[in-house]
Amino acid sequence: MSYRDSGVSPESGSTDSVIGFPNPVNEKAARVVAGFVATIAIVALATGWYFLLPVLAVGFWLRVATGPSLSPLGQLATRVIAPRLGPPREVPGPPKRFAQTIGAVLTTLGSVLAFIFGLGIAAPIVLAMLAAFAVLESVFGICVGCHMFNLLMRLGLIPAEVCEACNDLSLRRA
Repeated sequence: MSYRDSGVSPESGSTDSVIGFPNPVNEKAARVVAGFVATIAIVALATGWYFLLPVLAVGFWLRVATGPSLSPLGQLATRVIAPRLGPPREVPGPPKRFAQTIGAVLTTLGSVLAFIFGLGIAAPIVLAMLAAFAVLESVFGICVGCHMFNLLMRLGLIPAEVCEACNDLSLRRA
């Protein structure tokens, strides 16, 4: 099945069910979410409010599991902000979900190391990495997780069937 035949409305970012990740994804909405993540990470770094790290982790896990459906940032991005940025720019969903998973794992690991094991340095390190990746996505449209996904596909570690549209990068730049 093509990523365009998934039954997802890119304008709303929603699917018929709550659980699942949209495919395709409106890149404008993804960049808006990344902008919010970058802002939260930078604020946490600047103020020392490291308690925001587990909050970010919950947001990432919600987006991994449900796309924007249960994520407040996802809802704001897909329903309010992205529609005001013009027509959607559809990109394949699997790389974006992979990128969200990387964010979820990093923030969860940072939270566990900082708040359970008392390794205070973990929170600012993870927040700095997260801020850097989110700024690249939101400002420059460079999705590091998506590039990692593509590399893993080329290495054969992710089967081509996972993302047919990913095999033809021209579909992503159209």
